[in-house]
Amino acid sequence: MACLEVCKEGKLKEEQEEACTQDGSVDWHGRPAIKAKSGQWTAGIIILLNQGLATLAFFGVGVNLVLFLTRVLDQNNAEAANNVSKWTGTVYIFSLVGAFLSDSYWGRYKTCAIFQVIFVIGLVSLSLSSYLFLIRPRGCGNQEMPCGSHSGLEITLFYLSIYLVALGNGGYQPNIATFGADQFDEDDPKEGHSKVAFFSYFYLALNLGSLFSNTILGYFEDEGMWALGFWVSAGSALAALVLFLVGTTRYRHFKPSGNPLSRFSQVLVAAIRKCSVDMPPDTDELYDIDGNYSSMNGNRKILHTDEFKFLDRAAYISTRDVEEQKKGTHSMWRLCPVTQVEEVKCVLRLLPIWLCTIIYSVVFTQMASLFVEQGAAMKTTVSNFRIPPASMSSFDILSVALFIFLYRRVLDPLVTRIKKKGSRGLTELQRMGIGLVIAIMAMVSAGIVECYRLKHADKDCMHCEGSSSLSIFWQVPQYAFIGASEVFMYVGQLEFFNAQTPDGLKSFGSALCMTSISLGNYVSSLLVTMVMKISTEDHMPGWIPGNLNKGHLDWFYFLLAGLTTIDLIVYIACARWYKSIKLEGKTAENIDDQVSFKL
Repeated sequence: MACLEVCKEGKLKEEQEEACTQDGSVDWHGRPAIKAKSGQWTAGIIILLNQGLATLAFFGVGVNLVLFLTRVLDQNNAEAANNVSKWTGTVYIFSLVGAFLSDSYWGRYKTCAIFQVIFVIGLVSLSLSSYLFLIRPRGCGNQEMPCGSHSGLEITLFYLSIYLVALGNGGYQPNIATFGADQFDEDDPKEGHSKVAFFSYFYLALNLGSLFSNTILGYFEDEGMWALGFWVSAGSALAALVLFLVGTTRYRHFKPSGNPLSRFSQVLVAAIRKCSVDMPPDTDELYDIDGNYSSMNGNRKILHTDEFKFLDRAAYISTRDVEEQKKGTHSMWRLCPVTQVEEVKCVLRLLPIWLCTIIYSVVFTQMASLFVEQGAAMKTTVSNFRIPPASMSSFDILSVALFIFLYRRVLDPLVTRIKKKGSRGLTELQRMGIGLVIAIMAMVSAGIVECYRLKHADKDCMHCEGSSSLSIFWQVPQYAFIGASEVFMYVGQLEFFNAQTPDGLKSFGSALCMTSISLGNYVSSLLVTMVMKISTEDHMPGWIPGNLNKGHLDWFYFLLAGLTTIDLIVYIACARWYKSIKLEGKTAENIDDQVSFKL
């Protein structure tokens, strides 16, 4: 009846009831959202534009950060690569903070707005500190003119600024993806199809936003105009924030579900308290709440599954529980509904899949560090024009755009026709597996290019940028392979974690995707440190020295290819074991078809 109150007075027909969303979303005023007046592609397009502008701002800093550290702050290659990996990793660690606040207390809209404000403040601070303190003498930081020394206070202000950028972007990123998906009612067939398409377009918007950063801003920054690049990033972030606020009244919202840590703890404590009880064979005897929605802010009920049976004890109704219910003193620390138990099971089932994505992120992060350093040591000139090494990631973006089109328009319809009638194309798990295969190809390609670069390199050079006669355009295949792998891995991850997390943990699902990138950066940093420690014994230059012409970067790439191959084998085993979340009202056949790894 609450839905009918929103519609025009006196019109109580069934079609007007259908005019409201069926997934429990509400409008700005907290009333059930009307389909025609909220969400859908009007709100979706605003969010996509917001994402494009915010990504332009973020990569305006991130894409050339490794060169800023080497040229302006005078760090060596290995130290700069490690610092970039740690910073990028921190960005994504903060995604867990944003997801927790969103799912628990603030909701996605408020969380996105607050962290975007922090993002803008960080970029303005970075622009000011670079212009006033770091870029000295004026025009330094390009390939020819090094910058002077800096005080500890100036370095501290720089790191404070970039980590404010990390906090703002990290807290915002997982929520904006989920908030965009919230604008489509998955219980409506047409909007459900649009919701799946949204994730592909979201990732495309992310890449198109970074295209400007990787080309135009990358060129200016490579020429030493760092302050200009940072100011453009700050302006883009501010425009993204204003655009986001403009769509306020159009958005659909889901109410936060409270602290998930307490819900998880209640299940674990209740299960441990009943560790000695004999469980009944019939699961219908477990405690549950009547109706299609649980008591957790209207979230959909999750059906019982057979994995992690020990946790079912939290839903076992003991004699004491019956007595407490009669007295009205029922404690969630002793008895939890099946849906709450299944929330914990869902997260536990996701963890093996999530862990397998970390090695892929190690491969992905090389594009922002070692690929750039490798490109800088190649021939970067065409006639009299110099190509900034960081701008080569434009080929990654073009590859993403191409493969999103090929997947949605060619491959997915083709696979759907080949498979049984009524089924979808490639599932998310299958696409993620394909992404790992292409990532192996990317590392092999990068290693082969490095072998040939070394053959054409001057090993005795003093300033080794551009010291190899091999053209930088030989890097195109490795960037293209990375772009293709992203379409299958990261778009598949976004869809998979959004679909497989309970209603009260949707932002957490997106944060899992980002956190795998974070840990991938930290693992990459650890790998570089370990490789350099081992390979520099007996006074050897190591695999990744300051002068790459004396090292063996190719061996590091082949090492990553080997690690990714092992990861692929483990992933296939985990994907075949995985069982999908089972929501009330969805058939088992539809669920299995959506996530099965089997062809």
